[in-house]
Amino acid sequence: MNEGAVQYLMLMGACLSLIGLGLSGVLVSRAQSENDRRSKRLTTILAPHLRTTQIELSAFTVREEHGPRTAAGTLSAIFGFSLERQALYPTRWYVILAATFMLALAARYASNELLGSLSWAVLPTTWVLFSRMFFKRVENKRRSSLLGQFPDALAMIVRSIRVGVPVIDAVRNVSLAAPSPTAGEFNRLVDQIAVGTPLDEAVTELAVRTGLAEYRFFATALSLQTQTGGTLSETLENLADVIRKRAALKARGHAMTAEARTSSAILAMLPVVTGGMLYVINPSYMMILFTDPTGKMFFSAAVISLICGMLCIRAIIKAVLP
Repeated sequence: MNEGAVQYLMLMGACLSLIGLGLSGVLVSRAQSENDRRSKRLTTILAPHLRTTQIELSAFTVREEHGPRTAAGTLSAIFGFSLERQALYPTRWYVILAATFMLALAARYASNELLGSLSWAVLPTTWVLFSRMFFKRVENKRRSSLLGQFPDALAMIVRSIRVGVPVIDAVRNVSLAAPSPTAGEFNRLVDQIAVGTPLDEAVTELAVRTGLAEYRFFATALSLQTQTGGTLSETLENLADVIRKRAALKARGHAMTAEARTSSAILAMLPVVTGGMLYVINPSYMMILFTDPTGKMFFSAAVISLICGMLCIRAIIKAVLP
């Protein structure tokens, strides 16, 4: 068989393949259209005979921000703080930014001998990093307190509902008897309800404000109860039990990583303690790290290595915790 015949056969095969693919596409499209028509017909026939209730789970809906962001909003997004939550911070946000700026200057000085003029790039990076770490630590501490107090708050609501107290009054009892910060959040919830905000919307705002999945489940349970009815006390009791089990699992994880956390703390303090002892014994020997250019370079490299090692150990420990 010559070369022209082989090319002819290959061309015929390609044409047949294209024709087959085209027919397959047409058949699949017709079958899908037929299924769509059948589904619409069944829906039209059965719709008058079905009783459906549309349930809105707004606590799990992501809200999109519209409109241009202001300069203050951009600044807060970069440094990791919230202008609406200034009362939650130990001091004013600009005081915290000033303190973290001084720490960033110290980090820039420590890396000056190692990086030279490039150390100025360390200043804004470390400033943003230190600020975000501080604000995130404050936020995580508050969330941990809210999560730890939430099962007891749910238990108070369950007991109130079982004796016949309305849900709104049960929530008000939590705002009066619960410790801070749970009392403050529920007090704000009660104030919103008092000015006319519906219960499901106020609880949804509470869930979004706290940023905890457990509060979102609480908001969803109340929304379902207000829209469809049901036994709210049993649902909240089960939720409280799940939260307690999660807290126990987290405590077990912290106990299992206690050795690693202790080792990291000892390794972080060992160079500082050793350097201080050597300075007391022989000051001139240690001053080489601060006066000689090579010593400054080694000191900067040691500080950067120590910080990177601590951050790596911290990231590993947090990754294995539940």
